[in-house]
Order: sequence, then structure tokens, then C-alpha cells
Amino acid sequence: VDQDEESLVGMYDSNKYSQKVNDLTHKPFKCSVCNKSYASKYTLNKHLVMHSEKKFICSFCSKTFFYRGHLIVHLRIHTNERPYKCSSCDRSFTDRTGLTSHLRSHINEKAFNCSICNKLFTNNVYLRKHLRIHSKDKPFKCSICNMSFAVKFNFTKHLRVHSNEKPFKCSFCNKSFSEKHTLVQHLRLHTNEKPFKCSVCNKSFTHKKSLDCHSRTHSNDELLKCSICNKSYSSKSHLIVHLRKHSNEKPFKCSHCTKSYTESNGLKSHLRTHNEKPVKCSFCNKSFNNQFYLDKHLPIHSNDKPFKCSLCSKSFHIKFNLTKHLYTHSNDKPLKCSFCNKSFIHKCTLIPHLRVHNNEKPFKCSHCDKSYSHKRSLNLHLHIHSIE
Repeated sequence: VDQDEESLVGMYDSNKYSQKVNDLTHKPFKCSVCNKSYASKYTLNKHLVMHSEKKFICSFCSKTFFYRGHLIVHLRIHTNERPYKCSSCDRSFTDRTGLTSHLRSHINEKAFNCSICNKLFTNNVYLRKHLRIHSKDKPFKCSICNMSFAVKFNFTKHLRVHSNEKPFKCSFCNKSFSEKHTLVQHLRLHTNEKPFKCSVCNKSFTHKKSLDCHSRTHSNDELLKCSICNKSYSSKSHLIVHLRKHSNEKPFKCSHCTKSYTESNGLKSHLRTHNEKPVKCSFCNKSFNNQFYLDKHLPIHSNDKPFKCSLCSKSFHIKFNLTKHLYTHSNDKPLKCSFCNKSFIHKCTLIPHLRVHNNEKPFKCSHCDKSYSHKRSLNLHLHIHSIE
């Protein structure tokens, strides 16, 4: 009897499974526009909206949406409204999906395991995206610079580098960003929000990266050291970027000119020089790529020098110049040349020096075929043409 019962249960489970497979594969509802098939009329109707005009427009950035609900969620990016609050910590989110994903970090619900590196993921979608890293499958190719990407999200982000599109606007200062996460980080400067708290000393931070770096001061975790200059880094990715300075490897190439960079941020910043510089100084008419660089430039026109050296009487308009100046007192030269072991205080002096070893001459004369390692040398050369 027990065996009969077992076989009946097995048959029932098997039939249930077959029915489930059939439900997933049977798609009788076809789209008359693109021939896509769907399992239910509801999902077909949702799809049909994609073929109609986008009716819902964002009043801040003019982005359009098929559904009113999607517009409402999008508007929260501009207003910084976060109605979905975590009951376990102070974090809040613009949509339910963000909160659901975050809640898993409290219960450590990561059921999907990568069979190659044992990394855990909260759902199968993230696992599938991750697996492309191991397979080297990069189906999303950029038609402008031939770079390829494993995930569509990274490809879309990359395309904005070429188009200089910045769809995410700050509702406080009108500054715009190419990525949502950089807008979210920027908004914290206005709201003074510091959601990342240290569990040891209760210090809080605006960025998770800052918290991670701080947390190492409490632990015995070893920092990653550069084998060439002994500089230490808190993450492997930062060390990899740093090592490129020694090897002079520049994988990020400009599609408009011959310039290349060690990291993507350098390329992004450079690409703006090919586009229009929209922000102008009202004192000297100098143009800048964005408000940040203009704000850094403006103190030059005032007598205000708030950054004072504690070792001498010198004062500076901006903190960066004070930091540079302090090296002159310490005689510390942290930047070392990997070719000849010569040391430098500033990155801006190491880079021209490396060009001598690499025979790199990026400064070309527009009047003749001569090129130079330093801009200063080009300017001196140009005087010859002006005399002519």
C-alpha cells in the first residue's frame, strides 16, 4: 500500500511539474506588431503599450514613460523622496524593489551560488549576469570605440560617455549626472545624509566606500601593497588602477583623438573637452565643463585664501594647493618612477617625466610635424612660427 501511495504521489508531482512547464511554455497571445508571444492577455496588453506613444513626461528632465507609475517612481530621484523605509536601519528607498533588495542584506538571504567562484547572489538574474565574467561573453558592443560589455546596464552607462548625456538632474543646484548613483551620492551633500554607520564607533559616512576604508582601522585586515612603490590600498580594484601608472597601461582610449587613460574617469573628463564647455566665469570668460570646476576656479578672483599652512605664513585659495604645498615641508616624494626610481611630489610632474621614458609626445604643432613631451616645449617652439 505504501508503494502504491508513493507511486501515486510521484505521478501527482510529475503531472504538477508537467503542467507548470506547459504553463510557462504555452504562449497563445501574440502581438500583431512584432509577433512576440505571451502566456496571458494581461502581459500582452502590458507589452502593447511599448508600441504606443510615451505619454508621461518628467517636468524636470523631459524623460518620457509609458506608465504613470514609472513616472511617479522616477520623480522621486529629483525630489529625493524615499517613502520605503527599512524597519531594521535608517535607510530608505524610492521604490519597493530597492527596499526588498536591501532587506536581504539584513537576513543574509543569498540562495544563488556561482559554481565557479562560490560568490552568492540574492536572485538568479544577478547570478546569470555574473556568470558572463567567467565566460568572457560580452555581447554588447559599442559601435563608436569597439568596447564590449557583459551586461546591458554597463553598456548603456558607457554610451553616455560618448553622447555626454546627463539625464539625472539635482533639484537643489541643477547639476546633472550621467548615472543615477552619482546623483544619489551628490544629493547627500545637500541633505547632509550619512546613511553608512560604523558598528564599532558610530561614525557615519556619505559613501559606503568611505565606511569600508574606515572599518579597516578597527580590524586587522591587511591593506594591499604595491610591489613597486609600497603604496597601500584598501581594495584590489584601486591597486589595479594604481599599477597602471607604473606600467603606463592606458586601456581607456578616446574615440576622437589619440589620447588614452589609466581609468574610465580620466576618459570621461577628457571627452568633455571635445564637447562644448557650458559654464563660463563672469570675471575672465574662461569656460569649464561643469559647475564644480568653475567653483574651484572662482576663488582665484577673490582675495579670500582660507587654507593656511600651519608651518609657514602661506595661504591658498583651494585645499588641493595647500596639500601640494605641505609636501615641500616634509620632503616626502610619494610618487616614484618605475623606470628610473626618481621620485616626485606631484602627479602632474611624474606624468611628463614618464613621457620621456615612453617617448610619448602628445603636444603637436599645428604648423609643422614637430611634437613634444611637454606643453611648455611646444609653446616655446610656437614662438618660432610667430617670428616667421
